[in-house]
Amino acid sequence: MVRISDMDDLFSCRSVWVNGPIIVGAGPSGLAVGACLKEQGVPFMMLERADCFASLWQNRTYDRLKLHLPKQFCQLPKMPFPAHYPEYPTRNQFIEYLENYAKHFEITPHTKFNQTVQSARYDETSGLWRVRTISSGSDAGNRSAEVEYIGRWLVVATGENAEQVMPDLDGLSEFCGPVSHVSEYKSGESFRGKKVLVVGCGNSGMEVCLDLCDHDAFPSMVVRDSMHVLPREVLGKSTFELAVFFMKWLPLWMVDKIMLILAWFVLGSLGSIGIKRPSMGPLELKNLSGRTPVLDYGALSKIRSGDIKVVPGVKRFWSKNVELVDGRIINFDAVILATGYRSNVPQWLQETDFFNKDGFPKGMFPNNNWKGKSGLYAVGFTRRGLSGASFDAVRVSNDIAKGWKEDTKPTRLGACHRRCFSQF
Repeated sequence: MVRISDMDDLFSCRSVWVNGPIIVGAGPSGLAVGACLKEQGVPFMMLERADCFASLWQNRTYDRLKLHLPKQFCQLPKMPFPAHYPEYPTRNQFIEYLENYAKHFEITPHTKFNQTVQSARYDETSGLWRVRTISSGSDAGNRSAEVEYIGRWLVVATGENAEQVMPDLDGLSEFCGPVSHVSEYKSGESFRGKKVLVVGCGNSGMEVCLDLCDHDAFPSMVVRDSMHVLPREVLGKSTFELAVFFMKWLPLWMVDKIMLILAWFVLGSLGSIGIKRPSMGPLELKNLSGRTPVLDYGALSKIRSGDIKVVPGVKRFWSKNVELVDGRIINFDAVILATGYRSNVPQWLQETDFFNKDGFPKGMFPNNNWKGKSGLYAVGFTRRGLSGASFDAVRVSNDIAKGWKEDTKPTRLGACHRRCFSQF
């Protein structure tokens, strides 16, 4: 499938020709593309900076995590979840599913682990993508660790959550207690009996606070801005599933109205506990800004009981004290930053037309966010979770397969000449 150049002396690193697309990222998005390509007989090379598939799920998630949406909205193409899995699979079950997925579609032989992409650029002269990597943990000055993969197609599958978001908070470096990002959090066991400030009120922030309560810690959650909180289920039915059903027949604004009425019916008013709703509806806000509504399954009751305290924004830290924007000063033993993740595409992709400065495609889902120019594709940037990634993976693989089969069709001499030239 690959041909390694023996002309190392002429290049700054070893060159590898990839007979098919180069996929950057071996998370769920990359796996979905690989499986769809494999079914169509298209070879590929997958590059992953970690030493495993789905490193975010395996290395940077907490123990109690479950999928927030029913499993039918989270399964990857060509292979459903096992029938015995619960409606909301656990973290370990999802990891098991992904590992079995990779094994079923024989993706491992086509994957290079511990390969951190330094740069990817399109070479106008040759009409090919050049993706330069270095072995993770290796000295960047070691030429033997550097490899340049060369191919006609590039699939960006690093996703929306590639890098931690570390906020710039005044005095945080002076805080005397432990400070960690939620990606390092496993359980509340080590925080038992301690006062913990959780900075961030999304799904992770809410769930970490709930887990801290279950381990007899005393969490306070920073709620700086307005936010939508919806029940995970209404009368035993997934709220997300209801929204998907209503959107088949009703305009978005009307579905938002229905969701808010259901939320009020199940959760009641949230203003009295320090949570204000945005003026824009949850689905419209999600479409425009990517802000996902929180799906509650227990945190709000802990807030109402006082087990989880809601505090406004932080003004500054010092020693073990935190000064809030309302003037209060509170002592805490630890800080957990549930401040989310971001795309890392701008750090390595040398391209400005398709992706914006935040590392997301400029086009809007579902029509203009998956295919760029010159064989560039994106999967996993829809802001619609695993279902959006799966949807794009099918379209990307079909488009690449069409071009690959056309290129490899044994026809006239001219086509053969082009093929031979591409392989140097």
